[in-house]
Amino acid sequence: MEEIDEREKRSSRKQKSDKGCLTRLCMLLAILVITGWIVSAFFLSGESDEGKVRANVQDYNAEDVPDWITQKFLSVNEYSRPGTPLKEINGIVVHYVANPGSTGWNNWHYFENLSVTHERKAGAHFIIGLDGTIIQCVPLNELTYCSNSRNVDTVSIECCHKREDGKFEDATYDSLVKLCRWLMDRYGLETEDVIRHYDVTGKLCPLYFVEHEDAWEAFRKELE
Repeated sequence: MEEIDEREKRSSRKQKSDKGCLTRLCMLLAILVITGWIVSAFFLSGESDEGKVRANVQDYNAEDVPDWITQKFLSVNEYSRPGTPLKEINGIVVHYVANPGSTGWNNWHYFENLSVTHERKAGAHFIIGLDGTIIQCVPLNELTYCSNSRNVDTVSIECCHKREDGKFEDATYDSLVKLCRWLMDRYGLETEDVIRHYDVTGKLCPLYFVEHEDAWEAFRKELE
């Protein structure tokens, strides 16, 4: 009888030991899984102790741009495409060309011709024409002279317009929404990261969106 009791005690101790090992193994696996999630989230989101870093600016490849964007890069020059690297993209700045009736290509040629006239320093990453055509003037890993203090960390979009009040044609407006959404997805931007030139310097640009705050808010809602 004593021998049976001893065997039962040993069996009970072994079962408890096995359960303890299994519990510790489950806890270890859980820790490894959670650690893996944390590490993955760190690298995928681009988070660091210094804050959020926008991904893949320097990995920009012109071939990755969708076919609904027409690429026609300006010549590298001091006045409209300096060729200065853009290290990060933290926002999108919307502008209007302030030249009613001018087309996307009119404005492209104006920027290109600055390399000859040296009239001023100006440019943009994109121009959206009256018909909605989107022209890319500068690669997304280079800065442009368009948004003053935000040149160093934003993408600039110039929009054409027929009206003196700066209101965009439907085709221009629709392309602006489409382009902003694509850039937001590509660079992990939020709606609040899409701003007006006005929000940087107080300049009345884009005029219609400055003078009609409700239209600006409606536009940003479409980006959500």
